[in-house]
Amino acid sequence: MTFKKLTIAFILISLSILAAGCSKKEIRVTELKYFPLDNLEGVLARDNIELDPAVTADGRGSLRINSSRNTVVRLFETGNIDIEEACLVYKARIRTENFVGRAYLEMWCQFDDRGEFFSRDLYSPLTGNADWSSEETVFNLKKGENPDNVKLNLVIEGTGTVWIDDIHLLERTV
Repeated sequence: MTFKKLTIAFILISLSILAAGCSKKEIRVTELKYFPLDNLEGVLARDNIELDPAVTADGRGSLRINSSRNTVVRLFETGNIDIEEACLVYKARIRTENFVGRAYLEMWCQFDDRGEFFSRDLYSPLTGNADWSSEETVFNLKKGENPDNVKLNLVIEGTGTVWIDDIHLLERTV
């Protein structure tokens, strides 16, 4: 074989090995709960919160929070969602205006036999004037870990206006 044929054969074999090694497992995403926030039904917090039909990520309204201090906005609780050995994803759209500080998602998983554990989206908090941004925080559940309740919050550390819309609670499995 010539050098050129050997080089081409080596490249083809390398690409075949690379393609076989890079094959991805299928990731399944299942929606467990959806909260469109086009009304206040089910929203736990009531202070400094109002429905805003004009400023919305999905065209149906959003929650507007006018913050004058640090606060945790309790949005929803799910009760038992009956999943384990999966990635639980709390996803929402957030927007800020004249906001000094940071705003981010927070999820608490409650296990009756072990207590409560949290996950926070501290890697991409919003601040200042930010247009609608898709944010998420995840909680990895091992085999045998099934939360009896999940709490979905919005943490506001600062002052200004924050909107939240289009909340999804998802199960991501491989």
